[in-house]
Amino acid sequence: MRFDGRKALRVRMDHKQAVNLMGSDGTWRRSCVLLDVSQSGAKIEVEGTLDVLQAKEFFLLLSSTGLAYRRCELVWIDGTMAGVHFITADGKKKPASAKAAAAPHSTPSK
Repeated sequence: MRFDGRKALRVRMDHKQAVNLMGSDGTWRRSCVLLDVSQSGAKIEVEGTLDVLQAKEFFLLLSSTGLAYRRCELVWIDGTMAGVHFITADGKKKPASAKAAAAPHSTPSK
């Protein structure tokens, strides 16, 4: 489902999905709730102070063990909610339209 004028397809969570934010150096951690997620980013509600989100990069831990995670950077903050952008393995942001353009074209069969 697309909403809020987003280019990437976002999935809204029907139930509270508890996740954590962690500093890239491991010195801080914040509990939060995942509100929606896409291939390129997420919207979260953070518990506690948001001052640590001013770090250039941090991790969104999607599992309790920390084995599923995404490297992020802050995009916006509004009260207790924040938007994060996922950083790709090569360190570059890739818009969804660039990924589609790079994919090989195929003709649909009739």
